[in-house]
Amino acid sequence: MTNSNTNFKAAISSEIFTVISKASRLLSIDSYVIGGFVRDFFLKRGTVKDIDIVAIGSGIELAEKVASLLPNKPKVQVFKTYGTAMLRYKDVEIEFVGARKESYSEESRNPKVSEGSLADDQNRRDFTINALALSLNESNFGDLLDPFNGLEDLANKKIKTPLDPNITYCDDPLRMMRAIRFATQLNFTIESNSLEAIAKNSERLQIITRERIVDELHKILLSAKPSIGFLHLEETGLLNQILPELIDLKGVEEVEGQKHKDNFYHTLEVVDNISKNTADVWLRWAALFHDIGKAPTKKFSKKVGWTFHSHEFVGAKMVYKLFRRLKMPLNNKMKFVQKMVLLSSRPIVLASQVTDAAVRRLVFDAGDDINSLMTLCEADITTKNPKKFKRYHQNFELVRDKIKDVEERDRVRNFQPPVSGEEIMKTFNLKPCKEIGQIKEAIKEAILDGKIPNEHQASYAFMIEKGKQLGLQRQQLL
Repeated sequence: MTNSNTNFKAAISSEIFTVISKASRLLSIDSYVIGGFVRDFFLKRGTVKDIDIVAIGSGIELAEKVASLLPNKPKVQVFKTYGTAMLRYKDVEIEFVGARKESYSEESRNPKVSEGSLADDQNRRDFTINALALSLNESNFGDLLDPFNGLEDLANKKIKTPLDPNITYCDDPLRMMRAIRFATQLNFTIESNSLEAIAKNSERLQIITRERIVDELHKILLSAKPSIGFLHLEETGLLNQILPELIDLKGVEEVEGQKHKDNFYHTLEVVDNISKNTADVWLRWAALFHDIGKAPTKKFSKKVGWTFHSHEFVGAKMVYKLFRRLKMPLNNKMKFVQKMVLLSSRPIVLASQVTDAAVRRLVFDAGDDINSLMTLCEADITTKNPKKFKRYHQNFELVRDKIKDVEERDRVRNFQPPVSGEEIMKTFNLKPCKEIGQIKEAIKEAILDGKIPNEHQASYAFMIEKGKQLGLQRQQLL
């Protein structure tokens, strides 16, 4: 047992911890703060969102006693199946659980649970940095119990399991994803024995639900530098089980002296780049998938070298299959990622020759997502040539300026035809027919090409001319 410093004791002198301590004394049971709260205190990581309390006895009984002592008498949610209870104190969720020991079978990550001691509970923790416990008992209030030198691992920025990593990861394979996620979020190193154990047990990931895996992937993607996590996933064999399509991007082929870039490492650079400019997890997913169609479309031509024709279109179709396989939402989030992948090369082509017509069409197709698309394309610049890097970014600035200019003048974002179908029908005395759609499409194309302004008067005159071409007779007004 290690005595904590004065600052640490001060950190738990708030009302909630003194109330938990009092409730424990009244119930004659010991209690401890454990896990993330203690870890994050030493790391000085932001605002506390949740606190885990372990009781040497009934966690549910302790939660109910704590609620009765708090002024606002918060509601206690009880989960009898898991022997846990949760209450909300101000903006913090506090979960209570009885100390336990666990035993696992090969078929499931859900253990058989029995009552245990604090030592049993610390033994079952995933990492030494999450096994730190802080006493809330009167006799040693504020003392830190650190049986696995977790404090030292925090100082050394190391991810390490309390027990044999082979047992830890085999028992609960989700811990392999968590190890990589923590290493990514905290910019820590996974100790060599743990990395070897993850690689050895990588196939055990098959017993984990897709939803739990995706939850960890979200957290990796939302970190400051997601490539840390994806490189660990790749080197341990986990990525090949989750997203083999990304592994297919890896490697450089050479034919007749001509090479293409390694699209796997390029993709990770793009994800890191975009993470500096957006916290939108779905835009980060788009960055991860923006070149996903390059592996199946890669070809070599003696005339032009390596090509990836239509990789954006193929990639956008692959997004649906990947979302479905990972059991991710098949909704507007998926459609957004598809749109970003499909349009990902359009601004790059525009950057070399910025025309009003091309910009209008880009804004029309991207709609409200035009800024997200530009953010993705700017992140796609990974050249190490300083002159090229500067020139590409300057070109994208020109595209952004032209987008702003065209949008203010032509208003084609979320385009609505200036002439409605009802007005076309009335003008030519028509019932619903294909000619109405042809006229509306022609008006839209004329506006996007800059032949007419996006306004009613010009569109109406264009409609009359188009109607004549289609052999329609304008209705005479009486």
